[in-house]
Amino acid sequence: MKKFSKHSGIVAPLKMSNVDTDAIIPKQFLKSVERVGFGQFLFDAWRYLDQGEPGMDCSNRPINSDFVLNKKIYNNASILLTMDNFGCGSSREHAPWALLEFGFQVILAPSFADIFYNNCFKNGLLPIILDDKIIDQLFERVNNKEGYTLTIDLHMQSIITPSNREINFNIDASRKMALIEGLDEIGLTMKYSKKIEDFEKKRRIDAPWLFGTQTNN
Repeated sequence: MKKFSKHSGIVAPLKMSNVDTDAIIPKQFLKSVERVGFGQFLFDAWRYLDQGEPGMDCSNRPINSDFVLNKKIYNNASILLTMDNFGCGSSREHAPWALLEFGFQVILAPSFADIFYNNCFKNGLLPIILDDKIIDQLFERVNNKEGYTLTIDLHMQSIITPSNREINFNIDASRKMALIEGLDEIGLTMKYSKKIEDFEKKRRIDAPWLFGTQTNN
């Protein structure tokens, strides 16, 4: 998993509540368990005028020019600003996979669906919960200034605006550490590999029958 410390990027506004995972990545794309190939189908039903299918070439598909992420200014956006209960629906991890591969590294919202929120951390995507008033202020600034950018400092747990205003946010200490070190659940487990090996060695001596071996008495 890629390490996350500090990130600056363009903010793309998606002013919609209750955006579910079927909207983020439609159900027909959930058959694959690989973590790649989903970015081009992010918000597929909103970005395109036809229905997407796995393996399609998206380069010539008809575009919905009214959808915010199809506007040229947001081609390289890496921070998604959205509304409450983002990511409700499916428990699968395809939604954060699609957001990451599209280029988003941070999502700002007043609330997230619990499973989606947890899945973001497991895959290196930073979801930040902010007060409704702050979210509204950010939407206003993004709409008033084309190419509005923010800097997220995970170490300091702060969001820095172009005017150098700091917006603080809360994050669980263990999740913060995992993002900074770039460790998913397997990586976190492997930090204790020496202790695991020592335990297994001792266990083989204390209970050899568990490992298909016997001792002579």
